[in-house]
Amino acid sequence: MRLLIQRVTRARVESEGKVLGEIGRGLLVLAGFGRNDGPDLPDSKVWSALLNKVLDLRVFPDEAGKLNLSLRDTAGDLLLVSQFTLYADCRRGRRPSFSDAAPPDRARALFQALARDLAPLVPGKLAAGSFGADMLLDFVNWGPVTILLDSADFA
Repeated sequence: MRLLIQRVTRARVESEGKVLGEIGRGLLVLAGFGRNDGPDLPDSKVWSALLNKVLDLRVFPDEAGKLNLSLRDTAGDLLLVSQFTLYADCRRGRRPSFSDAAPPDRARALFQALARDLAPLVPGKLAAGSFGADMLLDFVNWGPVTILLDSADFA
């Protein structure tokens, strides 16, 4: 699993002209799943570690402007969007290969589990895109702050 986290002042995801989700200050999390991510991932220590890392990363400024506060500390929002292209392999040619991404059915189940498991933990609003949909993202990256978490680093 790879999570690309962006601190935002606002974020919105649309599909087919309809707003699927919208948040204020918080985190935009793009979530991708790899071919080695199995259905047992949500029951693993790695899963729990990544969820807590998203919620506890100190990427928000305190009164002195230092990055000392987390999403939990700030009662921030979270927008979750599926993103299989986080597993793009660009080593050969000009067209990325996505053979390292999980098959769609497995990735859909993992994305739904991620949204389900984050829902009671996010202190503010949780919003999500639609798995597999052609989506438009509109957001303001605050900082900019962008951090990549890879489950391989937490195994």
